[in-house]
Amino acid sequence: MSDQLADVRAHHEVRSTTTDLEGLVWDIRSDEVVYGDAILTRQYLSHRGAVAVIAMDDDDRILLIQQYRHPVRAREWELPAGILDNVSEDPVSAARRELLEETGLTAANWQVLVDFFPTPGGSNEAIRVFLARDLLAGASDFRPTEEEVDIELRWVPLDDAVTAILNRRMQNGTLAIAVMAAFAAKTRGWPHATSADTPWDRHPSASSHQ
Repeated sequence: MSDQLADVRAHHEVRSTTTDLEGLVWDIRSDEVVYGDAILTRQYLSHRGAVAVIAMDDDDRILLIQQYRHPVRAREWELPAGILDNVSEDPVSAARRELLEETGLTAANWQVLVDFFPTPGGSNEAIRVFLARDLLAGASDFRPTEEEVDIELRWVPLDDAVTAILNRRMQNGTLAIAVMAAFAAKTRGWPHATSADTPWDRHPSASSHQ
């Protein structure tokens, strides 16, 4: 049955953990994991989690931002998004902050749209996407620097965003997952969007490694 499809949490003994690299934002770790009769060494990026926002107006347009991403040498269309300040930061508070800083908007209505692991084979990063509606202009003391100084904002019909993704003209992973989730949820009448304070049980802080 489709309603029985679900990932299953699994915990295997970690005999040792070392931090191979302490980065500015995330670390690289190596774990020795007991898996059956074998001892596996798994190196991965240790991340404190991130949030993203589908900000949607009354005409079903979503607000995209474009900024430079050096690793892929591109100015990508993305969602307002950011890393949690720490693993215990309230996710919706982080989402409110990122939306205001990057777009100058606030929202009266917040819901959880989708949670996902972008690269589970190499990172414990978890991303929560919020749906923000009833948008208003806000005030912020934030002053953009570095890649954020020339962020471009654009309101895009949700259907147009879906088309751009399917035509491979927009390739940001978080954007693709969030837009497709929003499109599917909208066609179903938003039955799966939940309260903004829905527990995030797959957040990295729930891992025994933290």
